[in-house]
Amino acid sequence: MDSSALIEKYFQNLSEQQREQFSKLGEVYAEWNSKINVISRKDMEHIYLHHILHSLAIAKVCQFADGAEVLDVGCGGGFPSVPLAIMFPNVRFTACDSIGKKIRVVEGVCEAVGIKNIRTVNGRVEQLKQQFDYIVSRAVTDMPTFVGWVRGMVRKGEKGSVPNGILYLKGGDLTEELKASRRKWERHYISELFEEEFFETKQVVYSQN
Repeated sequence: MDSSALIEKYFQNLSEQQREQFSKLGEVYAEWNSKINVISRKDMEHIYLHHILHSLAIAKVCQFADGAEVLDVGCGGGFPSVPLAIMFPNVRFTACDSIGKKIRVVEGVCEAVGIKNIRTVNGRVEQLKQQFDYIVSRAVTDMPTFVGWVRGMVRKGEKGSVPNGILYLKGGDLTEELKASRRKWERHYISELFEEEFFETKQVVYSQN
């Protein structure tokens, strides 16, 4: 398994508590994944690269302000919300997924690592009747569908280093998909943020509310 040294390579101002939490994360996910399979065995060997650091690409694009509210749509086992919650301990995260066993993994990981700033929702995002400052997600569906799911859920304002909006992790050629969503997107190529070959085709796409 790779290690939390990969996180410290790119985020050098972590507190002692953050270092400890990131250090524990791989082991805790391995334990939970042996009970409820949410990550492939091959991916578990590279959890820090393929999941944790990948999630933290969002933190390179937007520094969330203290008190910001962030929704993770289709959070799966907790990516990107779990690593982001460690990185931003004074930000309130909501991790939403329609599959109950994935939510159980998020809750178990948060309890084991001592993450206090995530609440979980087992249900569809359309059922949430509130607004957030930012919405994050990792490749849960095509962009037009995703935009339809979260329409009207981002409040106006600027609770971070970029105006409130959507931050979405996805790879490949997104030209047609982004155009079809009928929103204006900024693309941030993760290969320009992190040097590992894994990120070659991966992007954070951002749309201001």
